[in-house]
Amino acid sequence: MNINPSESTAELAQASCHNFQIGTDFHDWNNQLIGAIAQKICQSLDLDTILAQTVTEIRRFLLSDRVLIYRLESDGGGTIVAESTIAPGIPLLGKNIQDSCFSEKHVERYKRGCIQIVEDIYAAGLHPCQIDFLASLQVRANLVVPILFGQDLWGLLITQHCCQPRQWQQTEIDLLKQLATQIGIAIQNAQLHQQVQYLQSQLKLQQSEAVVRYITELIRDRLDAEEVLKRVTSELARVLQVERCQIELYNANHTIATIAHEYATIPPPCQKMTRQVANFPELYQPLLHKQPLQVGEVVRGWNPRLVVMTQLACPIFDAQAVMGNIWLTKATQKVFEEWEIQLVQQVANQCAIAIRQARLYQLAQTQVSELEKLENLKHEFLRSLSHELRTPITSISLAVQTLEAIINQETVLDTELVSQLLQILHNECERESKLINDLLMLTYLEAEAETLTVIVIDIKTWLPPIIESFRELTTCQQQQLILHIADELPLLETDITDLERIMTELLNNACKYTPAGETITVAVSATPQVVQISISNSGVQIATNELARIFDPFYRIPKHDPWKYGGSGLGLALVQKLAKHLKASIRVESTAASTTFTLLLPRAIAA
Repeated sequence: MNINPSESTAELAQASCHNFQIGTDFHDWNNQLIGAIAQKICQSLDLDTILAQTVTEIRRFLLSDRVLIYRLESDGGGTIVAESTIAPGIPLLGKNIQDSCFSEKHVERYKRGCIQIVEDIYAAGLHPCQIDFLASLQVRANLVVPILFGQDLWGLLITQHCCQPRQWQQTEIDLLKQLATQIGIAIQNAQLHQQVQYLQSQLKLQQSEAVVRYITELIRDRLDAEEVLKRVTSELARVLQVERCQIELYNANHTIATIAHEYATIPPPCQKMTRQVANFPELYQPLLHKQPLQVGEVVRGWNPRLVVMTQLACPIFDAQAVMGNIWLTKATQKVFEEWEIQLVQQVANQCAIAIRQARLYQLAQTQVSELEKLENLKHEFLRSLSHELRTPITSISLAVQTLEAIINQETVLDTELVSQLLQILHNECERESKLINDLLMLTYLEAEAETLTVIVIDIKTWLPPIIESFRELTTCQQQQLILHIADELPLLETDITDLERIMTELLNNACKYTPAGETITVAVSATPQVVQISISNSGVQIATNELARIFDPFYRIPKHDPWKYGGSGLGLALVQKLAKHLKASIRVESTAASTTFTLLLPRAIAA
């Protein structure tokens, strides 16, 4: 009968007993049992499993009461590391056994390959202490074979009969000796496997340390997070031998994840692809809680067949926020090992440092740029202020010098010239006074020191006189001035002084820049929340890039001639500050046909 080595050795034992009874050669069955156990030793590197299976099969095959494997310790004692028993009493597995009769001479004998055969402990001429020791373990017959590991005695393979004596057959002795040799081989394989595992772990540790060190140096040498993250994907893919490595980053509110960087050896490319986080809660909930994730799935590959993919995701986070994730994909069912997960998480931590460092650098650069811009604005403001203050003083100084020269002449005074000079003095003093007052008002409004004096007005009766005060000026400049007031307007609760100043400045601005033949239109309407006043002048267009600065103090549109248009450049700045003071808003729009300033006033100002 041919026996498959993969069959249970228990079945083999039963078959051997049956065949032995019918005259089958017992030696052949020994060989088959040894072969079966040898094959199991080859198929497994777990020494504990091999030893447990071996003692079980020996006990069943030899029909003995107990089979033990006793491992010697350096202190002279030993531990039962494997046991199969049907003997009554407490199992011995795991117990530390101290045999006072076991001496160094016994060790030397076992090292030379000697065995102990005891058919009956009471008739074998044993030392009394050894008889007592074996009897305490319920042993009547004992067969001990050494297990050697190289030149050293590793332990003992022990077969025992507990209830009655037993005459050990030579075939049984030979069997145990051969199995002890196989156990020695198993021990050697296990030791070699442990050494290989240790070397592999050291290699993996070195690889991990090298990757982390490489990325740390990148971060130290570069402020560009893009370059660092790009290299991370290729380096992780190379070290971990995966088909795809991706780094995805969240938007500000963690609703969208975008693949910012990718290294892949398989299609399709996924860089710049986005994913709605809410659509994949099973993936992103643990990641947003800073937990790594490992998943497997079956997908249709780049060829028609189905491919099993295993994915690992580790979150990129620091003390402030979760920034994104590192995704690794490999085309296999094999899960990522613990050292691989730890490596990816270490790299993710370094990525978080790179991202945070880059963001802080960008913020610092932005702040530097803003400071430079503020510094430039300050210099421009001081230059404009100096110019505006100096211009009236220069005119006043020239007028005074001319007036002194005329007075000092002995001829009759030219009264017309004197009158003109006095008018210049009056105008320039008024201009200087207005500039200083405007500056003071800007300062007060900036500090919010001015309090509102709120009254209720009917804008339909309040606004027309202000518009009419500009009628003569627009007529002289050949401009049309039109007022449109909606029929149904609510009463307006506001500070009349601030509102009048706003209207005056906007109308002055419109009259100043509207060409002859064009129209200035003032329109008033209302919604349930606001009263809207718009002032439009046709024939004027302001470039889009100039609109953002139109309300800056002393700012003038570059193409406009300051000598032609005059003014301090504070009017629109005051308009914006006064609108804010009234809890209102002012906006400007410009097209090729016209420019419109729109004032949005709340119908009532809250106390």
